[in-house]
Amino acid sequence: MTAELPPQVQNQIAQLQQIQQQIQALAMQKSQIEAMQKESKMALDELERLADDAVVYRNVGELVIKTNKGESITKLKDREETLSLRLQSISRQEERLTSRFKQLQEQIQQALGTRAQ
Repeated sequence: MTAELPPQVQNQIAQLQQIQQQIQALAMQKSQIEAMQKESKMALDELERLADDAVVYRNVGELVIKTNKGESITKLKDREETLSLRLQSISRQEERLTSRFKQLQEQIQQALGTRAQ
């Protein structure tokens, strides 16, 4: 059937498939970031329950470093903010791609509808 389609419609279908893959990739990234946010929030909640003079360790690459509660809270809040910004960015990308997907879908349907008549 695709051999019968004009090159423009074939190109639009290829773009549609590519956009669909990009949307799926963004959804996976979004899910991963949401999980990281949840982990950071849980760690922050636990840290805030500790006494101010509690000994705290954190991972830095392959090392575990001794630090204090205040520094750990600051780093976790920074991480939460960074993740939140990344999540907003991904959501905007997702919206733009979804809009483009719908637009292409309509164009393809119109082209195919015109051909069927």
